This record gives sequence, C-alpha cells and structure tokens, in this order.
Amino acid sequence: MNKWFRNWQAAVAVLVTIAVLGIFMAGSPSRGIADSVKGGESYTGKTPKYIFMFVGDGMSYPQVSSAEMFLGQQAMPGKITPKQLNFTRFPTHGALMTQDSSSFIPDSASTATSLASGHKTLSGVINMDETKTKEYRPITEDLKAKGYKIGIITSVPITHATPAAFYAKVASRNDAYDIGQQLAASGFDFFGGGSFDQPTGPEKDQPHIFEVVKNAGYKVVNNKDEILALNSESGKVVAINPELDGTAMDYEIDRQAGELSLADFVQKGIDVLDNPKGFFMMVESGKIDWAGHANDAAASIHDTIAFGDAIQKALEFYKKHPNETLILVTADHECGGMTIGFANTEYDTFFNKLQPVTMSFVDFGKIFDQYRKTVTRDTAKLEDLQDEIKAGYGLTMADLSDYEIGLLRKALDWSMIPTEERKYTDQEKILYGTYEPFTVTLCHIINNKAGLSYTSYSHTGVPVPVYALGLGDELFDGFYDNTEIYYKLAAVTNIKN
Repeated sequence: MNKWFRNWQAAVAVLVTIAVLGIFMAGSPSRGIADSVKGGESYTGKTPKYIFMFVGDGMSYPQVSSAEMFLGQQAMPGKITPKQLNFTRFPTHGALMTQDSSSFIPDSASTATSLASGHKTLSGVINMDETKTKEYRPITEDLKAKGYKIGIITSVPITHATPAAFYAKVASRNDAYDIGQQLAASGFDFFGGGSFDQPTGPEKDQPHIFEVVKNAGYKVVNNKDEILALNSESGKVVAINPELDGTAMDYEIDRQAGELSLADFVQKGIDVLDNPKGFFMMVESGKIDWAGHANDAAASIHDTIAFGDAIQKALEFYKKHPNETLILVTADHECGGMTIGFANTEYDTFFNKLQPVTMSFVDFGKIFDQYRKTVTRDTAKLEDLQDEIKAGYGLTMADLSDYEIGLLRKALDWSMIPTEERKYTDQEKILYGTYEPFTVTLCHIINNKAGLSYTSYSHTGVPVPVYALGLGDELFDGFYDNTEIYYKLAAVTNIKN
C-alpha cells in the first residue's frame, strides 16, 4: 500500500510539473518572438485603406525626448515641461529590439529589411538572407498586388538603405546603381525627396539612372513648381528636391525659407497616391541618423521636429479618414549614443544654449573650408574665427572655459593638417571620429553646455520606440523584435505569409 501510494504521489508530481511547465511556456515572454514573428498575429478588425509608416532613422528615446525638451524650454523658458511631439501623443506605444544577424549594433540595411520583410539578415544586406542567395519580399510588393498604390519618401538619397528595403533586394547596400534600377522596375507609384547615388554606376559607365527611370514610365521632376503641381493624375512620379546637399535634402536647421521640406513631400505623396483602393506610404527622416553620426545635437533636434511636421500631414489626412487610416511611427536603430546628461552639468540641462545655433556642422564646415584656404597651419588662429563661431553657435570667447579653448586650439591645429596626413592616436579618434576636428569639437562643446552628450560616431544597440494610431493600432503595443512590425502589418492588411 505504501509503495503504491508513493508511486501514485510520484506520478501526480510528474503530471503537475508537466502542467505547470505547459502553463509557463504558454505564457512565457520568450514565446512572443518565436510564434508571432512567424505569423502568429491575429486581427479581426477592419483593414485600413490608407497606411502611413514613418521611420526616424537613428531615432530612439533620447532624440525624441531632447526635441520635446528643447521645444518646452523654447515655449516656457525656465519651466521643466517638455512640449510633446504629435506622435508621442498617439494612443499606442511600443518598443523594438534592433539586433541583426551580425551584431547587437545593427545598420540600416538589416534593420530596414526586418521592418519591410520580417527577416533578420547581415548588416549591409537588403532583403536577402545571410548567404546572400535567397531574396525576401517586402510588404510593399504584396500591398501593390492587392491594389494599394505605393509611395517611398526620404530626406536622404532615395537609393539609401532604409528606402531601398521597401523596393529592392541586393547583397550590398553599396550597390546604389542596381538599387536605382530596381526602383525603376518596381512599378511603385511615388518616390520623393533625395536623389540617386551612383547615377551612372560605380564606374560611371552606365546609362544615367534618370533615363532608366523615365524609360520605365516614370515622370522625373526636380523643379519646385512642377513638384507642387503634382496630383492624382500625374502618373508614376520620381520627385527630387531641387535644393540638395549632395544627393540628400538639407538639414532642417540649414533649410532656407521657401525650400521644400519633408512635410511638403508627404503632402505631395498624398496628392499623388490618393485613390479609391488606398495607399501605403513609407517616409524616412534620414538625417536624424546623419546628425547622430556627427554628434550634432542641434541638427538632430531640428530634424526630429521636422519629422513631426511631416507626420502632421498624415494626421490631417487621418482626421478626414479616421475609420480607414493607420499611422505607424518607429525607427530602425539609435545613432550616436545620444544621452540627456553630461558629467559637468550633473543634474541640470540648459536647452536654451542650443537655441542660438543657426546651422549644422555641414554648413559651418563650408565656412571653415573657406577660412582654411586663406591661412597655413602656422598662421591659423582661433581668434580669427570668433565672429563665425558666434554666428553659428552663439558662443563668444568669454563663454568658453580655458579647457574648451584648449580643445578648440588643438582641434584647429588638427584641421589644418591635410586629411590624408593625419595620424590619429586613440585619443584623437575618440575626440573627432572621421569628422572635421574643429567643427565636431564645436558640436561637442555646445552639446555639453546644454547638458547633452554622445558615446559614439556609430549606431548603438538600444531599443527604439513605436507609436501607432488608427485601425489596428492595438497590435503595436508591447516590447518585441523589429521583425514583428512586418507581421503585424501583414495581419492588419490580411496578407498571408
């Protein structure tokens, strides 16, 4: 009897253990990625006719929060009250893990692939697997097949990694000419913002990409009046900003009055794409990332605010179609290791220090380049540039500590050495990265005076936010892998994967 009872107890214990493990595994957070990433999302609501997906390249919580704090200080000097950006007031908030197959610190090619097609891959690879032999299909292709019109907008080159992930498949993000050819072959309806990298191929021996695009049936416009005249009768369009910094749009802080903005391109995208079957529009604010690489907090803040202005165009559309629209705002990764806090300012911030900044490191660099042509390394003096520093950063020599003046004198000396002759130690690599020593040092000084700092000239591995409004927005709540964005969008639009 005792033996039987003991055996019975053991059997019950085993059954209870199995049951408990089953309950635990069913509710375990680790199940989320494994199941929902592979199509476990379910949605029984109405399918949105209009979908906006905004991607702040390099944008995480510090970029968003610093912009809100800057706006709050600007509106209410002396008050510790952020002024929220429109998208942080959306009803659904989530967060994404961003690692790729290569690293916990990913690049835009792999992370945009995760967002667009739901797969991890190597840094530098767009919509292909780790072997670079299998292609992945971005959600835009399935939406186009369902009758949606497709628009791709960016403030950086239209062939850069993030926009490319929504229409191209390449083993290397550097294959810009191939990406441009795939743009032409995509059949998508509207491309806007920046221009094409490698317009005649890497060896400059190929037909100009404009001709390739025109031969595919696109109208190429790069005149402001022609762009503003675009509408739903314009056909397939590639609209390129006539005012460019290379092949990208200017930083918002450098944009001149009357120059087209990212918001203008979103409005034109709506005008071209609006139709009874609906549309999907991906909009990238790419220079938030570029400002992060350069550790330029003022440029980052102004581009993040401009990102909100672009989102406002979608919100105005949403108010007209509240029962047919989904707006999604997210990012691919963080850039620069931006942090709100600096050792020398301890528990204080001084966002008012950033308000006098009138230009990005790029535009100040142009001024510095002109100065450098007039002096030698031996004759260059910090005092020669005090008017330019005041005009660009609002700093006088009296505002600078002896330590900061010493940093600028050293940086000026390094900037007077031809780039190819500079032999940096680890200290200079940390101080300047790959940027012009004098301009990046000015950025660091004004950042630190404001109580901000950066840890890197590259990306970081911190999570990024998700904000959603409209049909199906509830699916985007929680903390999950970036590949799930694709599967959630697929569920909302009833795409089988």
